[in-house]
Amino acid sequence: MFEFLLLLQFNLSKNQSKVKKIERILVVAAALLLLFPASLRAQDSDPLAGVGYSPYSLFGFGDMLRQGTTYNAMMGGIGIGDRNVRYINIINPAGVTSRELKSFMVDFGLDNRNLIYQGNAAISISPTAQGVQKSASNTFNMHNLVVSFPIASLGAFKFGMMPYSSVHYDFEAMEKSDELIASVGDITYSRTGRGGLYKAFLGAGFTFFNRLSIGVDANYYFGKIVRSSSATFENASSYRYINTGWRDNVSCFGAKAGLQYSQPLSRALVATVGLTYDFQTKLRGSQTRFAIGETTNVTDTIYFHETKLENYAIPAELGAGITLRYADQWMVGFDYTRQDWSKMDFGGYPGVDFITGVAQNFRMGFEVTPNRYDVRSGFGHFLRRVTYRGGVYHERSYMHLNGHPVAATGITLGFGLPVFRYYNSLNFGVDIGQRGTLGSNQIRERYFLFSISFNLHDIWFIKPLYN
Repeated sequence: MFEFLLLLQFNLSKNQSKVKKIERILVVAAALLLLFPASLRAQDSDPLAGVGYSPYSLFGFGDMLRQGTTYNAMMGGIGIGDRNVRYINIINPAGVTSRELKSFMVDFGLDNRNLIYQGNAAISISPTAQGVQKSASNTFNMHNLVVSFPIASLGAFKFGMMPYSSVHYDFEAMEKSDELIASVGDITYSRTGRGGLYKAFLGAGFTFFNRLSIGVDANYYFGKIVRSSSATFENASSYRYINTGWRDNVSCFGAKAGLQYSQPLSRALVATVGLTYDFQTKLRGSQTRFAIGETTNVTDTIYFHETKLENYAIPAELGAGITLRYADQWMVGFDYTRQDWSKMDFGGYPGVDFITGVAQNFRMGFEVTPNRYDVRSGFGHFLRRVTYRGGVYHERSYMHLNGHPVAATGITLGFGLPVFRYYNSLNFGVDIGQRGTLGSNQIRERYFLFSISFNLHDIWFIKPLYN
């Protein structure tokens, strides 16, 4: 029997003029990010590469990415009960109605992922794996592009696209059997995964009775996931390389509904309750199983078979949230989501005690703006117009390894800088946390996520007045 160890790889101002200069620099920086996002990517030229390296992307549809924009991410990921006329809320379809009449908005976001892993040999894929291994990765990618505009005095549209899941892992090991090495020479084993799912969405919402808002999103999921295992024979006389695996091509539609109800508690304090329901989505497309052998001069297709992809689904998700907002000064909120994956069977993973379960997320966040309408000159007064945000979260993934759910806990911090007129802003955020634990024989993933977004706001249909 082959005995090998799978190792994690290293994929790895004192006056108003100064304030204006700072604002112009921020706009130029944002423009550069918009024009050259590809140059900010990590060293990864594979077109099927996922958003970021993670050993947990070995399972299911890969690493499920948090939804929402940088605005949401800075506050622990909340958004179900949030209404803010300055930002596009893509977490709750009903939130798109929170806007000024005739306002047009665009949100473009990027994120940088820095992760350090430690654990016993790639989640014990091999039953003979021993020892503690370390690895790290760094990637910079586009996170979201969202556009929103009004359709009536009480409604609005939005459309956009963002990553939904990421598959990106590399495991490698050398054959340890002296008898086998003596017979065929050195053998290198590897497992790789690339790709992921993306979500394009089109949504609309309307407000009734000035308090109740309802919205619906039509989602289109698409993407390609390639997983393979290979063996490279250094001195074999026949095949020098054998690669087997499968390729999933996904293309399907889904839907999400949401509502929000706002209740004034005083002249400036408003409480908002939100609910969301993401309907179960059956994945459609094709799955191709393949086996390829390579000699010194010839590549031979040993096996190739394509079937319909119809046994997998994204389960329904229920979410609830509440916020308290005091005028333009502060807001605090809480979100909870639940998604039952227990009936989803992704097949076996040799040597791994993996099952699916119920995913639950708990999030809390806040934002504070000292004085949004401070028009006095000076850098100190500019800082009073800045919005400061923060949050905490605890996530229990649908992945259960060695009888324990894979959980993540973290804190988020960020701020939004006002830029020029209207509600334009440049937003920065950080997310510091940990997923998995060494105590449960899992991979411990410590991460530092940095996100940036540019929020553009303008007014449509203004009639200029001429003297």
